[in-house]
Amino acid sequence: MSEAQQDFGKVAVLLGGVSSEREVSLNSGGAVLKALQGAGVDAHPFDPATEALDALRQFDRVFIALHGGYGENGAIQGALEIMGIPYTGPGVMASAIGMDKFRTKLIWQAVGLPVPEYAMLEEDSDFAAVERQLGLPLFVKPAREGSSVGVVMVTKPGELPDAFKTAREHGELIMAEKGVMGGEYTVGIVNGEVLPIVKIEPATAFYDYEAKYLRDDTRYVCPADLPAAKAAEIQAGALKAFRALGATGWGRVDFLMDGGGRHYYLEVNTAPGMTSHSLVPMSASKAGMSFEALCVRILAGAHLG
Repeated sequence: MSEAQQDFGKVAVLLGGVSSEREVSLNSGGAVLKALQGAGVDAHPFDPATEALDALRQFDRVFIALHGGYGENGAIQGALEIMGIPYTGPGVMASAIGMDKFRTKLIWQAVGLPVPEYAMLEEDSDFAAVERQLGLPLFVKPAREGSSVGVVMVTKPGELPDAFKTAREHGELIMAEKGVMGGEYTVGIVNGEVLPIVKIEPATAFYDYEAKYLRDDTRYVCPADLPAAKAAEIQAGALKAFRALGATGWGRVDFLMDGGGRHYYLEVNTAPGMTSHSLVPMSASKAGMSFEALCVRILAGAHLG
C-alpha cells in the first residue's frame, strides 16, 4: 500500500451534479480521478445527481470537483459536515459567501480591497441612470452563478434592459459591473501557498464560457507580465481576499487591471476547474507542481469545520 493510500483511505471524487456547469464538472472530476488513481489513491467517482448522498458515508475523504450550484454554495459542504467526512476546498460559510458575488464584494470593500464599481439591478431600476453611472462597456451578471454563465457585455446605450432580462434567466440577484478593460488575470491558492499569476487573453470580447471551456485560441501568460512588486502586491491582496471570506484549502481569486495599472478584485472561485483549459493547474505547473501532485496536495488539505 502506498503512502497516499495510507494517508487518505477511500476517497470519493464528487463530479457532475445538477448545476449549469455539470459538463465542466464531469471533465474536472474525471481528470482529478485519473490523477489521484495514478498517485495510488483509492479514489472513486461519485455523481450526486445519480447517487444518494448517504452513500458517501463509506468514504474517508471527499474531493469536491462540483462547479456552481450545490457544489460551491455551501450545501454539499454542509452535508459532509453533518456526516463527518473531511472534504476539499473552503467550508460552508466561505463557500456560500463566495458563490454570492454581491456579498463577496461587500466584505472585500469592508477590508479595504479594491473592487470594480457596481450596481444591483431590479426590474424597476433606472437602467439609463446605471449606464451613465458605470459607463460603457459594462457587464451584467447573475450574482450567484459561475463560469460566466448568463454574463452579458453591454457596449451601447439602451442595451442594459435586454441584458438584465438575459441574466435574469439564470438567477434572481443581478449585478451590473463597470467594465475594467486593461486585462483579465487570476491567482491560485493552495493550502496557503499563492501560485504564479495567470494573464488571460481571450480571442472573444471577454473571458466568457466559450473562451473558458470550448475554444482553443484563448491565450494564457504565466507568470503574468507584471512588475515583480506589483505581482507581489496583488498576490498578497488575493490571499487577504480569500481569507476575508473565511476560506481555507484551495481556490482561485480573479482580478482585473485598468489602463492605468490599477487592479480590482473580481470574484473568488471555491471549486476551480481542473480541466485541460483550467488555470490553477497551469499556474501550479509553473510553480513546479505536476497535475498529479497538485491533486494530492489539495486532497491533503481536506478538512472539517
